[in-house]
Amino acid sequence: MLNSSTLAQFTGDMERYRHGLCRNLIYTPGVHYVLENGGEGDNSAHWLLDAIASYQYDKRINENEDAKYLQFWKIVVRKNKVAILTCDDGNGNILITQTIRYADFCLPEIQIWVGDNGDGTRTAYLPSEH
Repeated sequence: MLNSSTLAQFTGDMERYRHGLCRNLIYTPGVHYVLENGGEGDNSAHWLLDAIASYQYDKRINENEDAKYLQFWKIVVRKNKVAILTCDDGNGNILITQTIRYADFCLPEIQIWVGDNGDGTRTAYLPSEH
């Protein structure tokens, strides 16, 4: 079951997964758990990381000195299942906002941070894994 206490158990380790299409994006076991268990019913939530991955080459991120190194992604799901995905540079500047017309995500909101690894890759992780 996906909830805040389950997610708090993920505190970081060395295991990593690689995104299928955006090969320079890797992610942690905590994010993997969210992707596998975040959809309602038996659905997965891989679409969430796909959305984040789709912006990794966007100039709004890559031309922002702070966001190049650390991005703060947040998705908020309203009761009508419309979701708002945002990327913040850590200084309160929203760089990206995407409306998702239908999100079968089982939490009202979650944050995923994406940090630069210094080798051309970036890692997506939960705040508890920082």
